[in-house]
Amino acid sequence: MQYVAKSVPAIGDTDFSSEVKEASGTNIDRCYQCLTCSLDCPVAFAMDYLPHQVVRLVQVGLKQEALTSATIWVCANCEACATRCPNDVAIPRVMDTLRAMALRERVVEKGKDIVVFHHTFLENIRRWGRQYELSLLLQIKLRTRDFFSDLRLGLRMLRQGKLKLRPPRLKDVAGVRAIFRRIDQSLAEGERT
Repeated sequence: MQYVAKSVPAIGDTDFSSEVKEASGTNIDRCYQCLTCSLDCPVAFAMDYLPHQVVRLVQVGLKQEALTSATIWVCANCEACATRCPNDVAIPRVMDTLRAMALRERVVEKGKDIVVFHHTFLENIRRWGRQYELSLLLQIKLRTRDFFSDLRLGLRMLRQGKLKLRPPRLKDVAGVRAIFRRIDQSLAEGERT
């Protein structure tokens, strides 16, 4: 059986679906709402829209709902949905695209904790080549000014050796930084056009 692409009729912003498809490199029209992605998602319990529902929001052009959804920030990019999808819809790429669009269009307030976490997480990877949890934790605490809400948990993790005092060593940190530079350059070129 061969798949025949049919577009879902848009009820919202007609350009939004095309923009997401192009930016993510994913043909979301292939999604027929089988729910496999949502049933396999380990963080679905914390989402306001399930993954298949976010795809449907994009398909029908409901831009505001998709970009303001907490789901795009909760997604852990674990690839469980993409691995199990019968039509190879790469939902993690769609979520990445929606996060980038939400930031670019300033849909989310800059000081919001999830945005602070997102930026800090990426800055840490750029700096260390992989995640350094203690640095992540300290930077988030400084940026949000929320110093004591989970202090006991942090101290317990430190005592149990879950938070390393030294940053991880990665042989090719320069390679990771080169990836970030290429992304920054392509984003800058995209803004100029």
